[in-house]
Amino acid sequence: MSLERTENWWISEYNFCDDVRSRYHLPKRVLFHEATLRDGEQTPGVVFRKEDKIAIAKKLDELGVDRIEAGMPAVTQEDFDAIREICQLGLKAEIFAFCRAMVSDIDKALECGVDGVIIEAPSGLPRLLYQYRWSEEQVLEKCLTAVRYAKEKGLKVAFFPFDTTRAQLPFLKRLVTEVVEKAKPDSVAVIDTTGSALPDAIYYLVRQIKSWVDIPVEVHTHNDLGMSVATALAGVCAGAEVVHACINGLGERCGNTPLEEIVVACHALLGVETGIHYEKLTETSRFVEECAGVKLAFNKPLVGGAHYTRETGLGMDVMRREPKTLMAISPEFVGNRFRMVLGKKSGKASIEIKLDQLGKSYTEEQVSELLQRVKKLGTEKRRFLTDEEWLALVQEVIG
Repeated sequence: MSLERTENWWISEYNFCDDVRSRYHLPKRVLFHEATLRDGEQTPGVVFRKEDKIAIAKKLDELGVDRIEAGMPAVTQEDFDAIREICQLGLKAEIFAFCRAMVSDIDKALECGVDGVIIEAPSGLPRLLYQYRWSEEQVLEKCLTAVRYAKEKGLKVAFFPFDTTRAQLPFLKRLVTEVVEKAKPDSVAVIDTTGSALPDAIYYLVRQIKSWVDIPVEVHTHNDLGMSVATALAGVCAGAEVVHACINGLGERCGNTPLEEIVVACHALLGVETGIHYEKLTETSRFVEECAGVKLAFNKPLVGGAHYTRETGLGMDVMRREPKTLMAISPEFVGNRFRMVLGKKSGKASIEIKLDQLGKSYTEEQVSELLQRVKKLGTEKRRFLTDEEWLALVQEVIG
């Protein structure tokens, strides 16, 4: 089979044409840093208790993520206890803690027993001028001290100069090169904290950092303008080896890159290996939805209710022959299922398929009568019909 057509998808062949692929610097495999337990919990109104965090960590490990950001030990004692207990579960994923560029934060992470730490410090000009009021020298000194200390203690370190996309390039270059040269972090991240960079801008920044230092680059993008998946993908196309994401796109304001979307995009659209068990995506999404208390949008890609629900009658009969004619990614691939519903937009083929599912015999006149009633009721209710409403109509018309 071709790259664009497999048993799981039928996507655009133009994803793989030479003019598109020639500018890519794809890694052989993308690692996923899952941040639901820290960044996802920053969604307004979301609180994960200790038992929630442990249960979600287990689900993420079953899903196949490479790293779990278990939280920030300095926030509360309960967060500290949750991180420590997650570290003791013996999960396959590496466990990271989120730390400010402070020795005290790193000490708490060490007490938890984590494998590594994210060490954050501001790099964006607005943050330096108006929030932290630090000089460039202060930022550099704090980062060098913190990263060196964590490395001396045997931790893996991802250097996280947040608000990267609003940093001035000369300072960013100095910060990244000096921290990498003098403190030896294991990776450095490009962070679009405000979701305000174009995909091409993320591509540019990743390529710049790749030209400055010889360590893996990570991307962490927010969704303020609805582009977090596109910007994360651009980072991968530029050679980023690690993507940060959250289940269901949870996170501050408009959230982070949704894990379920970016892993499928990397694998199907770019052809990059991820190590994710895709068939567990919908199950994991619904589990986190329940824990967070934040309902998924009905039209949420891949795991939402509408993606694999069809009311429109046009083309419905083709679903029996080749479902991927109407949808690029098969529902089974992501652990979801196709659902046909009846309403104003239904057609005769829809009625016949639903009757066949019930094992009913019918005439053409009965199909026409049912279609008229379905359209009328769907229009009056301003929605699609429930199963009970459909069965009632069948009983009235066919018996």
